[in-house]
Amino acid sequence: MSSFSVNTTITQCDSFQSFLKEWDVGKTDLIITNEYVLAPHLGKAAPCDALYQEKYGSGEPNDEMVDAMLKAAGDKEYSRIIAIGGGTVIDIAKLFVFGGNLCCEEIYAKGASLPRKRKLIVIPTTCGTGSEVTGLSIIEFKAKRTKLGLAVPALFADEAVLISGMLSTLPYNVFAFSSIDALIHAVESCVSPKANAFTRSLGKTAILMIIGGYKALVAGGKKDALPKDMQDFLVASTMAGVAFGNAGCAAVHALSYPIGGIYHVPHGKANYLMFEEVFAAYRELGADLSPLEEVLAQALDCQGPGVWKALFALLDNILSRQPLGELGVDEAQCVAMADSVVKNQQRLLGNNPVPLSQDRIAEIYRRCM
Repeated sequence: MSSFSVNTTITQCDSFQSFLKEWDVGKTDLIITNEYVLAPHLGKAAPCDALYQEKYGSGEPNDEMVDAMLKAAGDKEYSRIIAIGGGTVIDIAKLFVFGGNLCCEEIYAKGASLPRKRKLIVIPTTCGTGSEVTGLSIIEFKAKRTKLGLAVPALFADEAVLISGMLSTLPYNVFAFSSIDALIHAVESCVSPKANAFTRSLGKTAILMIIGGYKALVAGGKKDALPKDMQDFLVASTMAGVAFGNAGCAAVHALSYPIGGIYHVPHGKANYLMFEEVFAAYRELGADLSPLEEVLAQALDCQGPGVWKALFALLDNILSRQPLGELGVDEAQCVAMADSVVKNQQRLLGNNPVPLSQDRIAEIYRRCM
């Protein structure tokens, strides 16, 4: 038996100013964002309270950052949380729906039973996380030196508002990290045991849109240049978010989390470092990847095993890959990270098309060195 649901209303909006007016943003709302994201689109003072993530820490979201922001917000009775940003901002903002009297560790421990006290609106400003349509928050826990996920229905946004103009000032490397993350969402959801006709349809469309956009970028010959129109990447990211929100992500994400937690590598980049070797391991273990390979063949105009070579040749034109050895990963760290994955990421490993043993996971890390 398989199921499919979309828990979030998805709306495309012309501009941020239109959003402020049409959603009647006011004093009982709290915006969570980055100041450099909000300021160019605001034109005046924010119509409500705002928390700027960069004032509470840098990099990917962690429990210390979340706790500092929850404390800053206090126990004010906000009716709506409005998240404007990429994965860091969105994953933090989701934890505000429970109110302000809990710490991050308590939310993760009790999340399934906590009452939801606030509505959540998400405006993504990157084209990769898909978090605007998932009931999932990923936070690094400093003491554990890895990332953990909380997946509960309360974390679904009530509304996702897509405004392509919010991506116009995106740095190229953030575009590359985030869009490859979206591609991996779509790819992993296609081969998950939980995949069905609906998730595969959305995943296929997202793959075709993202790869088509990459091919146009490469053909244009402008290195490190953003696409002229970000709309397709933004829509594809949301489609991939719905797909993996139902079918799940798997070992690429599971193996990337220790890399992000230990070496502070951006999430999309960490996924990309794992992508090729995880899928090589699947093929070696006899996984049926034919539904995905048929989509890649259509997207890349090639057949059979050649699709994998063509895919990674294209992606290497979008973002160069760094060997794990350059990050400081050695043999002992490969073993330690594999142990961490098996202990902490069973939620994701259950979505693999074939099982990966702890020894195989360590070998994947070695191959990426």
